[in-house]
Amino acid sequence: MYSLLSLVSLASVLGYTGASDIDSANGVYSGSQTPHQFPWNTYNYCNAPHVNAAHYTVPSNSSGAELVYMNVMIRHHKRTPDNLYPSENELNPQPGWVCTDFLESTYGSLQGKNGRSAHIFHETFIPDTHPFLSQFWNGSCDEGQLTAAGLQDVIAHGKDFVAVYMDKVRFLKAVDQNDIWIRTSTEDRTYQVAGGWLYGMNPSLDNVPFKVHNEPASIDSLVPSYSCPNADSLRNQYQSIPAWTDHLNANADLKARLDATLGTAGLSAWSSWYDHFFDTFTSRTCHGHPLPCNSTGACVAPEDAVKVFQIGDFEYNYIWKAAQGASTYNSLTFGVMFQELAQNFVAFQKGQETFKLRLYVGHDGSMIRLASGLGIQGPLRWPALGSEFVFEVWRMHDRSLFVRVMHEGTPAVGLEWLPLDNFITLLESNVPKNIFEQCLN
Repeated sequence: MYSLLSLVSLASVLGYTGASDIDSANGVYSGSQTPHQFPWNTYNYCNAPHVNAAHYTVPSNSSGAELVYMNVMIRHHKRTPDNLYPSENELNPQPGWVCTDFLESTYGSLQGKNGRSAHIFHETFIPDTHPFLSQFWNGSCDEGQLTAAGLQDVIAHGKDFVAVYMDKVRFLKAVDQNDIWIRTSTEDRTYQVAGGWLYGMNPSLDNVPFKVHNEPASIDSLVPSYSCPNADSLRNQYQSIPAWTDHLNANADLKARLDATLGTAGLSAWSSWYDHFFDTFTSRTCHGHPLPCNSTGACVAPEDAVKVFQIGDFEYNYIWKAAQGASTYNSLTFGVMFQELAQNFVAFQKGQETFKLRLYVGHDGSMIRLASGLGIQGPLRWPALGSEFVFEVWRMHDRSLFVRVMHEGTPAVGLEWLPLDNFITLLESNVPKNIFEQCLN
């Protein structure tokens, strides 16, 4: 668990200076390309490291083994901010956020030859005469929208994935619906990421229909978004004690500076944690936008942004791993998803699985819960855009089955080689009995 002193002093210790002063060996926040002076698998919030042919190796103890099954979970890629300042318009450069280079298609069709429709796409329209314009940026992007840069990142992600699992390991023979099953949330950006990922794997899928599954938004286990009041109460409890409130008090001066610049004073959503600041800063810096400046010329300082990034890591680690009660909170809020994953591997073990690969496209809340439940070692960090878990099942000569977990492109420590039965047990250990009753009663 990060200490409060390490959070407030890390920026000075790492020596952030100059125009790219938000990047360091501790993390990259300025764009999708990790600077060459840092290792390839450096934490890059804008575009997480992932499996790629240049750095992928088969398990060292699997001579002659065959890769026979996979599940993958990724976070969506770069998007616009998902939170807005009270006076959002003045805190952006005059052009705002421009998405005219990204066509968001939304159309329906019926089964059969008479069920076609026009291929509608939509573009956000922000009239400069709108009475509420001060609450939104100029331009043509909606909040939380995948951007063209995000789509480019996921296409590259798909290319890297197929270069490993088709070209190098020869696991996939084709990129089609016979072998690949995909599930997303109900957010448009996750559909679009699935499409970009498939296109990156096989450009001939351009404009080819490909089924993607999602659960109803009110009970979606991937986000997750099903109702669990008892989990909410538990989290409120451990965010009401000094282990949590001390870091808010310790950074009161930082919060005052941000409030003065951004107009967020007195707003509970901006004072109970640093989630909104983290989101609005990183969405800008990852796209090459400046940190916010208000109409008086006051701007968020890079060193303050760095502190926010580090506090965000502390908060995510505390809420989903370090707090007393975090493991119970995780299992209640992500137990349904862990159950689905366990069922996938049980089905494969019994010879009942019909797909070679199942892909899930989720959100930061999906990835942090998965990381915590799997027992990823060390303090957890805010899951980066494009964050990735790959679960590989290998069959040995004696027909025994082992799982290797890849996290952000490298084997996860302690999960490099598990008997399949042990891995299923690990997944099932995160599924509370009678989860519906435990959530609601």
